[in-house]
Amino acid sequence: MTDFQPGVGPKIRELITAVGEETPLHRDFMDRSLSQLTDEELKRFETFLEFCEHRGKTLGYVATCYLTIVNDTLAEQMYFLRNKKYRASNYAEVADLVYHNRDYMDRYMYGLVVTAFLWPNHVEMGRFFREHLPRDRKGRYLEIGPGHGYYMMTAVAETECDDFLGIDISEASINQTRAILDHFAPEASRRIELRLCDFLDASTLEPASFDIIVMGEVLEHVEQPDAFLRRINELIRPDGFVFVTTCINAPAIDHIYLWRTTDSLEDMIRDCGFEIRAPLRLPYEGRTMEQTIKQDLSINVAYVLAKA
Repeated sequence: MTDFQPGVGPKIRELITAVGEETPLHRDFMDRSLSQLTDEELKRFETFLEFCEHRGKTLGYVATCYLTIVNDTLAEQMYFLRNKKYRASNYAEVADLVYHNRDYMDRYMYGLVVTAFLWPNHVEMGRFFREHLPRDRKGRYLEIGPGHGYYMMTAVAETECDDFLGIDISEASINQTRAILDHFAPEASRRIELRLCDFLDASTLEPASFDIIVMGEVLEHVEQPDAFLRRINELIRPDGFVFVTTCINAPAIDHIYLWRTTDSLEDMIRDCGFEIRAPLRLPYEGRTMEQTIKQDLSINVAYVLAKA
């Protein structure tokens, strides 16, 4: 076990130690990941872990949450490499197992935030979001599937939007988003609304009524991602900002829509009425893009979109 680098706070140290004791082979990966974080990112990581304890979650529990994602993802990767497909292909197969399973969703949400600091591709997507988020944009902000609430928290803190709406199908996700926003941005509570519903069923949303729309890691979880993209195109103003992330050949317990190439995904995006203003295409950690494609490994992608 190596020493921690300067700047790594006590909560992070405790978490990494707990994960390393459970899975020693993962320690080197975590050490490399921490070494690539900026001082500001380390501070945000430490602050998130303080929030977890404020919520009554021990860092041992958070370590278990993170390892749930690590182990489940590894199992799904092995299935995918053997079968060249995701284990599930429709919402019904994963709804009760994941989205309506409160215990699992709680672990899933806490674990996902940890991946935002420890998985290099997730770190890069977060940086890409912060780099492109239009901080001087006013008006209305919509997030589809805020999940753990971290992107939405960033938008509340760093944009001048007048009001914020988050829509999610999971009660656990809504509760987690509400908790993180109440903790870090209590003064903004009157400007934030969270709805527990299916985005495609949210018929009260008016066309061309949003200035910023964000959808992180949702498209791979739905049966008709093109329907989500077309609905977003209807809702965004002509000069609005759209930010979307998803993945290629990236098995996970609740991933059901499989893109095998970035070209097929980007063709769908364009067919749904968008122009890709800024793309981010990240190969599998430690591989080139050519190696990643040849070996059917995961590609993470993020896009800044505009109405075509």
